[in-house]
Amino acid sequence: MEFAGIILDTSSISPLKRPQHDTVYELLILGGGPAAMSAAVYAARKMINLALITQEFGGQVKETSEIENYLGFQSVNARDLITKFKEHVIHFDIPISLGISIIEVKKTEDIFTIHMEDGTTFSCRTVILATGERHRPLNVPGERELIGKGVAYCATCDAPLFKDKKVIVVGGANSAFTTTLDLLKVNAEVVLIGHSKGWKADEALQERVKSYKKVQFLNYYDILRIEGKDKVEAVVIQNRENQEEKKIITDGIFVEVGFLPNSGPIKNLVELNEKGEVIVDCLCRTNVPGFFAAGDVTSLPYKQIIISAGEGAKAALSAYDYLIKSENADIAQKFS
Repeated sequence: MEFAGIILDTSSISPLKRPQHDTVYELLILGGGPAAMSAAVYAARKMINLALITQEFGGQVKETSEIENYLGFQSVNARDLITKFKEHVIHFDIPISLGISIIEVKKTEDIFTIHMEDGTTFSCRTVILATGERHRPLNVPGERELIGKGVAYCATCDAPLFKDKKVIVVGGANSAFTTTLDLLKVNAEVVLIGHSKGWKADEALQERVKSYKKVQFLNYYDILRIEGKDKVEAVVIQNRENQEEKKIITDGIFVEVGFLPNSGPIKNLVELNEKGEVIVDCLCRTNVPGFFAAGDVTSLPYKQIIISAGEGAKAALSAYDYLIKSENADIAQKFS
């Protein structure tokens, strides 16, 4: 199975390890990134009857190349880190559902039901939502029509396609500057366009990018439209200060303007903030008893791999405590 150029060997997941539709699990973990996989490891070590439901492994990690801020590794290749995470999870013989999207999560009395795209369902007593984020689109004319024809959102996947070409990168934070570096590695000429005045990327990252002569910096601009018939040919931008429009001839455009939380399946179940992120407390609890959330889909600040992994572990421990207390309450009520 291949996702975004990263080949993930799922042959070790036999049919016997698939989640059962007629089982009420103690815990279902929704997601396949660092938060979800960390939660799975911690829950498995607590001997919780659980399953993992995800469309793919890796999350946003699979869209980067080298990681230089994960404790224990001065530098580690993203696909290598994902593989290590995945192998750790599979070691515990956890049932895993891959490749099918989650449509909605509902709760009836004390049981959660996970409704899948193929019409099937899974049931459980507790849930950990760790579905992460997806790229925020520009929502301008030409973007949707030219996706895969010059409009791109993942430099790790698509940067090699733009070797020796001229490319626009939209965004002003770390992801935009990292994408610019990835394009410079393939000798692309880059125009970096920011929406706000100034740049939000880390200073060290800005210094690295600004040391290259093949980068042009334009900030305080809006993207008006993307032009091209069968492929991207030009991008029209507008100066936000004087409203002057400008057309830039280009072979492609990489969109790095932030992310949207993958909270759609639970929007009618738990409380979300104005960004659509799941509101959690310091124990990863939501406003719905038995429903926990971790990682980039939550209101937690600082979207980092190491933070997501830690929050996943915390969510698993919180779910375990909830199950234990619920079980003790049931026993006490039985003998009262």
